[in-house]
Amino acid sequence: MKEVMKMNNNPIQFYPGHMAKTKRLIKENLKYIDIIYEIIDSRMPKSSKIVDIDDITKDKPRLMIMTKADLCDLKETDKWIKYYEKLGYKVILINLEHNSNLKPILSATEALLKEKSEKRKQQGLLNRKARVLVVGVPNVGKSTLINRLAGKKVTRTGNKPGVTKNMSWIRVNEKIELLDTPGVLWPKLDQKEALNLAALTAIKEENLPLFDVACYILKLLEKYYPNILTERYDLDKLDEDIVLSIEIIGKKRGCLIKGGDIDYNKVISLIIGDVKNGYIKGVTFDRLENE
Repeated sequence: MKEVMKMNNNPIQFYPGHMAKTKRLIKENLKYIDIIYEIIDSRMPKSSKIVDIDDITKDKPRLMIMTKADLCDLKETDKWIKYYEKLGYKVILINLEHNSNLKPILSATEALLKEKSEKRKQQGLLNRKARVLVVGVPNVGKSTLINRLAGKKVTRTGNKPGVTKNMSWIRVNEKIELLDTPGVLWPKLDQKEALNLAALTAIKEENLPLFDVACYILKLLEKYYPNILTERYDLDKLDEDIVLSIEIIGKKRGCLIKGGDIDYNKVISLIIGDVKNGYIKGVTFDRLENE
């Protein structure tokens, strides 16, 4: 098995047909939309930003909502928040899993739509519900946000990409209705960003070179979070032959097959699962100083 543990040089690409369809439908429905909720994973503030979303949504007011605040490196993510704010974005960092305080989102929505509401009032028109388009890459928390806003489960959630399949209007309360959209990526992924997306479960595992993804996670931990590498895997550093480090993790974590040999697939699944399931916290994979 060790012999097949080699890096795959083929680029990661994932752009199924429904994503192109979703972008087309977004453009078609944009005329009905008052404001955009752009959902970003706070652990990858650049990699999880849809590259052409600005072109698609034009000049619509936008609220950037960074999710999974409990899992990110707050110091690094804060740099990105300031970066986007300088570009004119209104950014809100939130933990949707354990924080029910949605007032910052609702208040920001009202503030961004204040001018439009006042114009309607001057024209003698009644205020209506704000129509919100919710967009983001797969598995960034769009469905969780919608359920929190609605105060009940109105859409499926799951710690994997591809849970939302179709666009649908959802009435949240007397002030807001949302247009939920499937997660979308783009045709040509930058490979560093693709690995971030893969490591943080925005791309289906069956479409990935899982050994590469696991190695990428370990190398990022060694580079940026050596304390986590030590605490989680009892490794001070990675071996030049990373397979040897994977073997050490396998032995210490009991990823063995009959005869005591290493179950490499189980080790790889364990490493990716540690990120996927939130066992590895306090990490931000995008670095602003490297951009």
